[in-house]
Order: sequence, then structure tokens, then C-alpha cells
Amino acid sequence: MKVILYTDVKHLGEMGDVKNVANGYARNFLFPHMYAVPYNDQTVAYFESRKEEIEARKEQKRKDAASLKDKLEALTVELKMPAAANGKLFGSVTALTVSEFLAKNGYEIERKRIDIPGVTIKSVGNYHCTIHLYESANAEVKITVIGQEDESAKKAEPKKAKKEEAAPAEAPAEEAKAAE
Repeated sequence: MKVILYTDVKHLGEMGDVKNVANGYARNFLFPHMYAVPYNDQTVAYFESRKEEIEARKEQKRKDAASLKDKLEALTVELKMPAAANGKLFGSVTALTVSEFLAKNGYEIERKRIDIPGVTIKSVGNYHCTIHLYESANAEVKITVIGQEDESAKKAEPKKAKKEEAAPAEAPAEEAKAAE
């Protein structure tokens, strides 16, 4: 079924776009939620009259994407992750990890828009990822993964050493009791 989108619909298109969708999707989701209208002469005429408004809105989105691109490219994502001594991460850095870091810094970007080469990062180092903003606007973001040794392992090692030192001190006391 051919429809004209009345508002922006995630994963489908923007206001004013003409799309072919399944009949059930149009009848059961798009029409009841007022996301789209059927494609006919009346709706085509209505959207032709609003064409300037729709184009102005798209141009504003392009400008916003360009300014966001400049801000993101100036940003370096520094992530501290638990890692082994050889630099291999215990977990991995994914698009979700990068998205959460950007959200903490005031940038709301969906994880699906973030492309990390090789899907995940599994070792310490410097990397680049691509963020798809709007149409052909893409931002290249630097990612620096810093290794952080597991603190529970650090705390456990001194305790073991103290127990080993305490054990020889007890042995001579037992030998002294046995000698008596």
C-alpha cells in the first residue's frame, strides 16, 4: 500500500516521504497513530502545499547535523575498562558503550547509528568510529580505551602475602611447644 508519511517515523522515513508498506502495517499501525495518510489525489495536493515547510524543516536538520558533526569530531571518547596486564579487555567496547558515554556528555545518539570497525573493541588503544547523523552527514569520533587493572586482584595479592608471612611465625611457636 502506498502512503505518505505525516510525521517522521523511525526506521521508515520523514514527513512527506512516499513509501510502499504492507497493508496490515498501514491499517494497524500507521493510520491509527496518525503517522501516515493514504496516497491519493487529496493528500498529494495537501503535501504539495506544505512542500516549502517540509523542505525548511529538512534544511534545519541538515544544519543541526553539520554542527553536531563538528562537535563530535572535536570530542575524544575516553573509556576506562577493566583489562589484563597484556592490554586485552575483560569485556569489550560496543556501540552501546559509546552511546552511553555520549549520553553522559549531553549527546543523545542511538547505538544503531554508531559503527565500530570490527563490531567491538577488545583491547586497549586508540580507535575511530563512524556516527551516522542525517542523510550523508557522518562524524568520525576518536575512541581511546584505557586499561584499568582489576582492583579486587590487587587487594587479594597483599592478603595472600600477609598470610604466608604469618604462617612461618606460627611454626616456630609450635616447635617450641613440642620441645617442652
